[in-house]
Amino acid sequence: MTAHPALPTSRPLLDPAPEYAKWRSEEPIRRVAIWGGHTPWLITRYEDARTVLADPRFSADANHPDFPHTRPGAPPQAPGLFHQMDPPDHTRLRRMLIPDFTFRRIEQLEGAIQRICDDLLDAMTADDATEADLVASYALPLPTLVICELLGVPYEDRGFFREKSDALTSVAGDPAEAMAARMALYGYLRALVERRVGDPADDLISRLATERVATGEATLDEATGMVALLLLAGHETTANMFPLAAVTLLENRAQLDALRADDSLWPSAVEELLRHLTVIHAGIRRIATEDVEISGVRIGAGEGVIVALQAANRDPSAYSDPDALDIRREASGHVAFGHGLHQCVGQSLARAELRLGLSTLFRRLPTLRLTARPDSLVLSTSTVHGVRTLPVAWR
Repeated sequence: MTAHPALPTSRPLLDPAPEYAKWRSEEPIRRVAIWGGHTPWLITRYEDARTVLADPRFSADANHPDFPHTRPGAPPQAPGLFHQMDPPDHTRLRRMLIPDFTFRRIEQLEGAIQRICDDLLDAMTADDATEADLVASYALPLPTLVICELLGVPYEDRGFFREKSDALTSVAGDPAEAMAARMALYGYLRALVERRVGDPADDLISRLATERVATGEATLDEATGMVALLLLAGHETTANMFPLAAVTLLENRAQLDALRADDSLWPSAVEELLRHLTVIHAGIRRIATEDVEISGVRIGAGEGVIVALQAANRDPSAYSDPDALDIRREASGHVAFGHGLHQCVGQSLARAELRLGLSTLFRRLPTLRLTARPDSLVLSTSTVHGVRTLPVAWR
């Protein structure tokens, strides 16, 4: 039997695992070994990634017995987690959230996001402070405050759901701990949704409770699952992306100087940072529901597929000099948020948080610098790539 190489589970701080470039060049669709003897197909080219993610024959249904989960003992599919569902359930549930994540709605939130940025930096620099952990002081509380305000989740409970988030997204954690974390988080959020049915406020949970649950359009369990997904994804990805983006810009001073000189470059810089870093490093998982041929390779029905987003976003056939950071690059076609029906529903919010959060940070702290070597930073063990702490200083 042919031995297949293991799927990389670690990576350098600011780049994909080095195996991806080699495989993309030599065998862009190949089998890799994951846990339990499973050998799903790995997709590393940009066009192949978009093709797979847009093809309904590749199912997102995590209940399939051969689904290539990120770890053994993954909790069974819960109601409301529409990112692991196919139409029509995926379409029905996702449609309920669209009004809260339109481009216009996010534009209306930008004032609140800017106030949060300023308040956090005021606190970070209070009493003539000149150093801080950027993760604890800014990168983590920024998206956490925003998603709590949007959903209607009390920010003072952030320690609880951060702990449960870590247990649920860790690739090295105990399955029993992950299940216990899910049960605790779901119990907490279910109680919130139930309360809002009879006592609504101006937030997303209240709208789900009164417009969807109370009318029978969604079950209480479905609403709970949707809120859990938004809460976890809404702070986990941006909180990890933000410090890596800060390090990247501090390591590319000429481009940072260009951003400081011309604020209009920030939207394209954010797209380029998303492409360049691609923090969803465990890939997007799918399973073929019938035989499919992709670029001459036959993927059989029932076989798992992993789309390596970070490899696709560094594909030289899609981007010239793809390993270089270029804030003026036209990078908006990247797949950092996925592609097709399951493309991230909160991507406009993430873009706004990164654009406002980074531009405010570097405008207010022009002498910001790292106080630890980038290669000494402790990486997370989550399905989302990031760092645990980021010590910085300023004068």
